[in-house]
Amino acid sequence: MQSQKKRKVAIFDVDGTIFRSSLLIETVEALIVEGIFPKNTKKKYAKEYQAWKDRKGSYEAYIDKVVDVFVSNIKGVHYGEFMGVVEKVIDSEKERVYIYTRDLVKTLKKKGYYLLAISQSPKGVLDKFCKHLGFNKVYGRFYEIGATDRFTGKIVDEHLIGNKANIVKRAIEKENLTLKNSIAVGDTEGDISMLELVEKPICFNPNTGLYKWARRTGAAVVVERKDVVYKI
Repeated sequence: MQSQKKRKVAIFDVDGTIFRSSLLIETVEALIVEGIFPKNTKKKYAKEYQAWKDRKGSYEAYIDKVVDVFVSNIKGVHYGEFMGVVEKVIDSEKERVYIYTRDLVKTLKKKGYYLLAISQSPKGVLDKFCKHLGFNKVYGRFYEIGATDRFTGKIVDEHLIGNKANIVKRAIEKENLTLKNSIAVGDTEGDISMLELVEKPICFNPNTGLYKWARRTGAAVVVERKDVVYKI
């Protein structure tokens, strides 16, 4: 019996790479508006947001604080109620994407690539967003749901999503994929482990850490500013 032909794979980070913001941030903001999270929740990451906005603090510090706020407030929230908010967020924000990566996803899908998304955002949000774009598989943070369909506040297998290279290797084996002619797109140094695995790594709108890595390794650097896309 002839073995099934392995498919080429293209791997994408999502937040800041395809989506022009953070799905987690947009979801937290919506949960506050809907009254599911307390109204004063925003104050808990306001300092980090302002520091980043004023270029006196890092985006990483800001997003880490938002993650902390999400984890501390999601406990006890009903899954159905959460997904109702997610539906609204995706319906409103699904077209808020970068031109370069949006078109790259479409092109690679037409060429038969297996599209794999890996992100630190909640998997429930990613599933809705990436389905719209035609992704085959999505990996994100999975928040435990208890017997009453309410979040427990625990993250399942957090160590796995923290290492994107391990996720890629698992997907390659489980989904009968090949790294030959493989592509990966990321925007921060947290994506380096997966970028190192592929034949064509693309550093898209990279932060300082990833840009330095790209200069050392010769990886492609692509920047999208307003409606202009250019390579450095």
